Amino acid sequence: MITTDHQDQLVSTTVFGEFTLADFKEFEEQVNYKLRFSDGLDLLLDLREMAGFTLDMAWEEIRYARAHTDDFGRIAVLAASQWVAWSAWVSQMFVNADVRVFDDEAEARAWLAEREE
Repeated sequence: MITTDHQDQLVSTTVFGEFTLADFKEFEEQVNYKLRFSDGLDLLLDLREMAGFTLDMAWEEIRYARAHTDDFGRIAVLAASQWVAWSAWVSQMFVNADVRVFDDEAEARAWLAEREE
């Protein structure tokens, strides 16, 4: 299950439990809607409560990232696990965004706010 919030140039998504293809499709829909009215977005992905993900979701994430290589400025990933941090680093190969991993939400939001100033 995911929750998504969007404000101005920022889309924030939190994943709870297993990240499924249906969840990712919901994320895509929200982001694509925002991209229609914007030249680029920042993302805050909170994966601290994610228990895992499905293989079809991972494949869709790669496909989506390759199709949107220049649509994101900064991507902050909140992660409690080194494995999730490593996968975020691998995802950076598919986008031209600045991707950083944080374990503190306040630090992640402060870093994203720097770009807005």
